[in-house]
Amino acid sequence: MADATILIVEDEEKMRRLFDLVLRPEGYHLLQADSGEAGLKLLEEGGVDLVLTDLQMAKVSGLEVLEHVTRDYPDLPVVIITGYGTVKSAVEAMKKGAFDYISKPVDNDELKIVIRRALEMRRLTQEHRGLSQELRERFDFDNIVSRSAELNKVKALAKDLAATDSTVLVSGESGSGKELLARAIHYASQRAGGPMVAINCAAIPELLLESELFGYEKGAFTDARKAKPGRLLLAHRGTLFLDEIGEMSPAIQAKLLRVLEDHTIEPLGGVKGVKVDLRLMVATNQDLRDLVQKGKFREDLFYRVSVCQLHLPPLRERRGDIPVLLEHFLAQYRRERGTRITGLTPAAMQVVEAYPWPGNIREFQNMVEWVTITCKEDQVDVNDLPAYLKAGPQSTTSAPVHRTTERPSLLSYGLSVEEVEKAMLQEALEQAKGNVSEAARLLKVTRNTLRYRMGKYNLKASEGPE
Repeated sequence: MADATILIVEDEEKMRRLFDLVLRPEGYHLLQADSGEAGLKLLEEGGVDLVLTDLQMAKVSGLEVLEHVTRDYPDLPVVIITGYGTVKSAVEAMKKGAFDYISKPVDNDELKIVIRRALEMRRLTQEHRGLSQELRERFDFDNIVSRSAELNKVKALAKDLAATDSTVLVSGESGSGKELLARAIHYASQRAGGPMVAINCAAIPELLLESELFGYEKGAFTDARKAKPGRLLLAHRGTLFLDEIGEMSPAIQAKLLRVLEDHTIEPLGGVKGVKVDLRLMVATNQDLRDLVQKGKFREDLFYRVSVCQLHLPPLRERRGDIPVLLEHFLAQYRRERGTRITGLTPAAMQVVEAYPWPGNIREFQNMVEWVTITCKEDQVDVNDLPAYLKAGPQSTTSAPVHRTTERPSLLSYGLSVEEVEKAMLQEALEQAKGNVSEAARLLKVTRNTLRYRMGKYNLKASEGPE
């Protein structure tokens, strides 16, 4: 921040000249005040990035200037200049919010270094605030798309919980949006400025899960060449989200219970506990009460994590949300990739609304992304839909669906939409002998679209002309 504006508040003229000689060649804009009163007036005009103030001044002291800045301009760093015999007062100023202090006689190099550090801290603070605001907007409750009365009740309750620090249990089927809801609660809470740390307990083996959660000290085991902080410590002053907590082993459940009881973690190989301040949110697609009855989940931990419970209904129970979700995801892909698709034909919508969506919102979004690749018209018709939708189980209230005689889909063999798409891309590239333009023609997509999909799956074309 070489073009930063520094307000110098100093009642000695020779010191003001010294600061001018040292700092102006560094590219800083300097505002100079010969008293605390004059400094406060200049501060009110705005545009200041840092305050450099003497501590001992008549009428309005440097300490009073500091108090004014920390109260009205909390992001503005203040550097104190102090003479011999007032270092104790400078230390007191540090406790009240000063960034640093420099003793007279001033060392020019030290002054430059402290100024650079203070301005860098201000820059990082501003970036962090901007990022936090961006995350708040991204995970705002309004971005959880729904017209369902039941889900809207859940969102309203979640907003109320965001104002508290209570532990929250979010239940619901896989893909129903549990982590999205947890993030919305975090970024609407007083902890939004802190980290949101998420971990899927079902995706990590038991032995690794313990070290991931609690961390370890150097030498705790053979490969522990240096200490590693666990997720619990990384979530300090923020939120820890444990997805699929029902998969956690009894041993780790016991250690987690200890954390909730005394807010202390013990890294593997550590000799003393470390205090942590965090909010816990957990999620599960299982019935934890049933797991308690079966002896697979600790009853005391269950009561600890289920202080406030939220349940996300599956998509098949709120089919009225399908049209708004469809428009939401289509709009997203229009922005990201310029797809021209505006919607589904009535026949295609009939198929989509009849399907039970066992993968919920995640599966639905995958389907929308799929049709933005395969469909070449403005509207998606039945033949553009994935085969598993047309051949899948239908609800008892749905109208009959037109079926095709096409060959069985790879999805019928248990493959995901992503796996099927990757297989199609690979097959097209093989048939085209690595020629991207020819493969795009076979898939009936643009070359840019194909390159985008290849990048997503790390697929490479063979050498040769495109």
